[in-house]
Amino acid sequence: MLIEDDMIEVMKLNRAIISLKLNHEIIEANNGEQALKVLEQKENLPDIILLDLNMPKINGIEFLKILKVDDRLKYIPTIILTTSNNQRDLLECYKIGIAGYILKPLKYEDYVSKIEKLLSYWSVNELIKL
Repeated sequence: MLIEDDMIEVMKLNRAIISLKLNHEIIEANNGEQALKVLEQKENLPDIILLDLNMPKINGIEFLKILKVDDRLKYIPTIILTTSNNQRDLLECYKIGIAGYILKPLKYEDYVSKIEKLLSYWSVNELIKL
């Protein structure tokens, strides 16, 4: 699942996945509120969540706090994918229980490389299915 309010970033991730010839289904949500509605259905839960921090309605940190108190959703690995290198954000996210914090690089090639490594790691990792 990708939770991102910037449509250019959504297109960039989808383009990266296509260029890497990966067979991942991406569930998109424009903000934390929309993502929670999708996750409430609890059918076909995502294997991982890629989460932007700076979003309207419910920001990334608020979303994380809600996610981590739900007994089924709290086990979904959540990786922050953001432009914020704010150390307070980084520390707060790890305190809440994220699986990773990735800064979006400016160069598209670097972005594709990070996405490839990220998805490669999580595709071999053992995940909890409830």
